[in-house]
Amino acid sequence: MKITDLLRSDTVILDLTSSTKETVINELVDKLYEAGRLNDKEGYKAAILKREEQSTTGIGEGIAIPHAKTAAVKIPAIAFGRSTSGIDYESLDGQPASLFFMIAASEGANNAHLETLSRLSTLLMDEKFRKDLLTASTKEEVISLIDAKEQEVASEDEAEVSSDDRSAKKVLAVTACPTGIAHTYMAADALKAKAKEMGVDIKVETNGSTGIKNALTEQEIAEAEAIIVAADKQVEMSRFNGKPVIIVPVAQGIRKPEQLIQRALDKDAPIYQGGKKEEGSKSEGSRGGVYKHLMNGVSNMLPFVVGGGILIAMSFIFGIKAFDPKDPSYHPVAEALMTIGGGGSGAFFFLVPVLAGFIAMSIADRPGFAPGMVGGLLAAQAGAGFLGGLIAGFLAGYVVVFLKKVFDKLPQQLEGIKPVLLYPVFGILITGLIMLYVINDPVTYINSGLTSWLKGLSGTNAVLLGIILGGMMAVDMGGPINKAAFTFGIAAIEAGSLGPHAAVMAGGMVPPLGIALATTFFKNKFSEPERKSGFTNYFLGASFITEGAIPFAAADPLRVIVSSVIGAATAGALAMAFNVTLPAPHGGIFVIFLVNHKLLYLLSILIGAVVTAVILGVWKKKAE
Repeated sequence: MKITDLLRSDTVILDLTSSTKETVINELVDKLYEAGRLNDKEGYKAAILKREEQSTTGIGEGIAIPHAKTAAVKIPAIAFGRSTSGIDYESLDGQPASLFFMIAASEGANNAHLETLSRLSTLLMDEKFRKDLLTASTKEEVISLIDAKEQEVASEDEAEVSSDDRSAKKVLAVTACPTGIAHTYMAADALKAKAKEMGVDIKVETNGSTGIKNALTEQEIAEAEAIIVAADKQVEMSRFNGKPVIIVPVAQGIRKPEQLIQRALDKDAPIYQGGKKEEGSKSEGSRGGVYKHLMNGVSNMLPFVVGGGILIAMSFIFGIKAFDPKDPSYHPVAEALMTIGGGGSGAFFFLVPVLAGFIAMSIADRPGFAPGMVGGLLAAQAGAGFLGGLIAGFLAGYVVVFLKKVFDKLPQQLEGIKPVLLYPVFGILITGLIMLYVINDPVTYINSGLTSWLKGLSGTNAVLLGIILGGMMAVDMGGPINKAAFTFGIAAIEAGSLGPHAAVMAGGMVPPLGIALATTFFKNKFSEPERKSGFTNYFLGASFITEGAIPFAAADPLRVIVSSVIGAATAGALAMAFNVTLPAPHGGIFVIFLVNHKLLYLLSILIGAVVTAVILGVWKKKAE
């Protein structure tokens, strides 16, 4: 399949009217939707914005490749846009972008589609090709240029010299990005092209949407001078024990391939030691430490939270005790829903073990997973709750890191039994003993106290908690503070207190809804593209997608964030003051039927959104 099978003239815009990152995304999304390539325009745009939160897709050299893989895509496609004057896209090199390729991959896209979409990155590494695209006068010429360049690259690949003609020095690399469509392959192509120019033998493993390609073998790793890991997501690292490993964000694989390869040749890198890098090996520009490990646990726990929580909430439709065969309101459907989603043996049962398991895995790679899961299970069974799970995860991770150091002194012949015997046995044993005899009792006591405090909240205390939780949801709109409040709300649900999460969801819905109201009633304060984008925030806010407010916050952070925090805190305070309870962890307006005081809850959210809209509308300067 060719790139031009996915890029057609009806998805090409030769002269973009946009002047900002937000509006160019809107313009390209609209083009794909008008061409019939999308099922759900707003869903696709939300996926694009979520990808932008992880790292900008403005890769430099005047190029931006916004992309997303989602069920909102009907037909895999590419939209091309060009701006001769350039648009500030927060690119890696700080320069305006002129060439935009928006990639739309469907959730069930086959490998041929994904590989074709990814191949686009190879073409864009050629400076002459980029200049040709900038000067093309018709849509047909753009498509013809891409077609010809793709054929040229394919011919070069076939004629590529064998590695026998190159230097004896061999460098290995692994590239990976969260979506696995664009950056993964662009980094791989940049490294391969520069290695060829430098006369260096390189092999690059890609961890993309279609899985791991060109996987590194044990023999290749053993023979390599060093390994470059350019990745923004977790990759298998334990195989690199004892080798010099350079760990950087995937963007550096695109921007600095020569420097990375030279560092590898010079072995200017720390020796990787069993899941823990030596001092000084922290990757540039990466977020590490406690936050990274915690977010790894939370993100892997969320599917259990959302799926299990909503199923539990649905069982309440038949009656609060309808799942109990001994209760007069018993209903078999309610029992089934509670069994599947519930904390006894269903999805909610796995929350704490999964949280702990993936925290430990983030710290110590795969060997940490089993001890973390077991530690989390012991915490859950003892009633230590989320706090016990957090402690179990970090405990198990660092126990396994310690074991790796201890077992590193064993003979090389025993290397094969470490991951299948030594790490699981000793990791589970040590973690389990510490949890049983040191951690569980005091943490269970603390958790019980927290649960009692939550259930006993009333009056000023409840309102204060609502202010804090609601405000936290709007501070960074999807960042660590937002996630901390969300996690606290989930912990409260698990503890049987359904009020705090009502404040959390209300606070999370207010920023996009408030901005939507502001763009509607204070039109002179916003540009035409902002007003169009603001309208979509009605839907994002109603769906509890706080991230819809991010483009506005990025453009005017002080006014938007302060207005949003005040409105969100107001909504959270009112929800707690009205004693609103919410058993569902997600869903926004679509789970309103599960709320006890429906009208009061809607009123809380509306008042919060109005507060945000009024403050922002009055404070913001008139649009130029």
